Amino acid sequence: MIAVGLMSGTSLDGIDAALVEIRPRGARYTIELLDFVMQPFAPELADALRAALPPNAGSVAQLATLHHDLGLALAQAAGAVARERRVDFVASHGQSIWHEDERRITMQIGDAFPIRAALHATVCYDFRTADTAAGGCGAPLVPYFDAVMLAADNEDRVALNLGGIANFTVLPRGIVRGPDGAFDVVAYDSGPGNMLIDAFVRLRTGGAATFDRDGALAVRGRVDAAVLSSMLSDPYFAAPAPKSTGRERFGAQFLAGHGLDGLSLEDGAATLTALTAASVADAIGQVGLVRPRVLVSGGGAQNPQLMTMLAQRLAGGSVESLAVMGIDPDAKEAIAFALLGYETLRARVSNVPRATGAARAVCLGAIAPYDLARLLVRIEAECAK
Repeated sequence: MIAVGLMSGTSLDGIDAALVEIRPRGARYTIELLDFVMQPFAPELADALRAALPPNAGSVAQLATLHHDLGLALAQAAGAVARERRVDFVASHGQSIWHEDERRITMQIGDAFPIRAALHATVCYDFRTADTAAGGCGAPLVPYFDAVMLAADNEDRVALNLGGIANFTVLPRGIVRGPDGAFDVVAYDSGPGNMLIDAFVRLRTGGAATFDRDGALAVRGRVDAAVLSSMLSDPYFAAPAPKSTGRERFGAQFLAGHGLDGLSLEDGAATLTALTAASVADAIGQVGLVRPRVLVSGGGAQNPQLMTMLAQRLAGGSVESLAVMGIDPDAKEAIAFALLGYETLRARVSNVPRATGAARAVCLGAIAPYDLARLLVRIEAECAK
């Protein structure tokens, strides 16, 4: 199957679009990345998203307009990566507009039907609400991909994604599916990834810079231990798993009240980078693996200072870009949702209840069908080989 996976994350920098070929191989898959595009948001769309997201209070009119406009942007990104190639299906995560762990409420916007119209292909979407209906948080969902594609029989691994939010999956050697088809792995959001660093840099530079490129600011700065300790006292870090978080807790509003106002741009960037490194390392340290191999994806994998701080705090384990596994670290989550879409079309469970807190394993996603009967016949034949 040729598929497009679409992901728009908490960093709000744009849409990741991955064109992949997926081949079933017994209980697992081989996935080849054919092309990848990161389409930045148009400035007016990015501004409209930020205006509607916490801590701001959006209106129904804003939400409806964003759902429509983001759907068009997703369709454009899918078309840009597909070019003239025939696509069998598209899997779109959309953009999380609200996520509330405690009440099991989550909403992703980005109309699937403009994507269907543009590519003349079935679209799988709305992946999170099947899990919340089963009592889960609806996040994280990428652990299913991690278990299928990154687990090994000969070593313990941790799949770490450093996007706007940091999340990780613990992959002890030799994991297998349970009787319900689910993987019994630990996975959750450890806290902020790049989100707070980006927000601080944007605020301090008046928007002239939107992130700490290559960690250059943090390298020149000094970590303020008192400010770091204050931020690490947030109750989220001590809360038990399963748990997930987002902009509602770690948006720009988090920067107030912790003493960051008194720090220089460089010292603030260094301290916030240390916050990500410390919270990730503390969370991984609690799972009990000895010298795990940590495979890093997301924008944070391109930040040498963050990778260095993380390695220092995870003494004894290796910290490497996911690129060492032949997987583009920037494309991972888009690829993961393409796989989740394939499982939707196969009607197979693809949540990880231990990670999300769901009461049971469920099939995720909704379907905007295009010539669906023929597609399902092809999938059945492909999986029977």
